[in-house]
Amino acid sequence: MTTKGTPGRMVRIDDETWTAYGLLCEEEGTSRGDDLRRHAHARVNAWHKQQAKHAAIERRLAKNPES
Repeated sequence: MTTKGTPGRMVRIDDETWTAYGLLCEEEGTSRGDDLRRHAHARVNAWHKQQAKHAAIERRLAKNPES
């Protein structure tokens, strides 16, 4: 079941890992879904920062090809 209009996604994770992950998240006071969303957001943000860094380097090199 989804909330706030977000689409549901399906992932395949073995039962043992899924159960242990549920216990871990419960211990940390969160849900598996919330933890997965935060992880995905963190990874995407890091990726965007890296892309911006590479783009800045490319722009700098294009301006000063002799550098």
